Amino acid sequence: MAKKDLSIRPAPAATGADARPRPGAATGGSQGPRTAGPHAGRIDWVATLARGRPRRRADLIRPARRADGGECWVVIVDASASTRRQGALGRAKALLSALFEQAYRQRVQLAILQAGGREARWAWLDRKASASLRDWLDGLGAGGGTPLDDALDQAFQWLDRRERQKPAERQRLLILTDGRLRELPAVGPSPCPTVLIDTESGPIRLGRGRLLAERLRADYRSLE
Repeated sequence: MAKKDLSIRPAPAATGADARPRPGAATGGSQGPRTAGPHAGRIDWVATLARGRPRRRADLIRPARRADGGECWVVIVDASASTRRQGALGRAKALLSALFEQAYRQRVQLAILQAGGREARWAWLDRKASASLRDWLDGLGAGGGTPLDDALDQAFQWLDRRERQKPAERQRLLILTDGRLRELPAVGPSPCPTVLIDTESGPIRLGRGRLLAERLRADYRSLE
């Protein structure tokens, strides 16, 4: 499938992020250190976003060498009614477009939970990016409540099973939410490296996204 078939273009800020992966140059041990060099192989997008918005090749984080068990990115998307305000969901979708483009190029497995309405549901489960994913993203709208606690519970259970089934695989969790919850989910630390991207914007903010990130021991970033 050609890039144009997927119709997902990287965001302008990720200049150089679509460079073709090349053999790694990491040294030191059988696995080697994590490196941000431009020619070191695949991009670890969750780790990259944890450091902020990449603006040049040197900002991209490359995973450490290891037995090739592949990667799986679990993405939770808050699509509650509150994300319509200030265009939060639209900006989140632009970020997801770039992320899915890279997932397609790197042949990463994706598992996507849509949290909106009464309960969270799997929109994409253990599959690689394709044109169908573009269709889902184009049609993604906001409405209803914020069943983020249900989404986290489902994601944690799935990740726990995944770790047992594929111990060599590298799992990452990415959460996009505006944090506008009646109460924070009673959760503990995330079972894998996690980045929470706070989509809340506007003059009045509750700031609960940061508090949730602390509970999850996740890296916190504002979408802005």
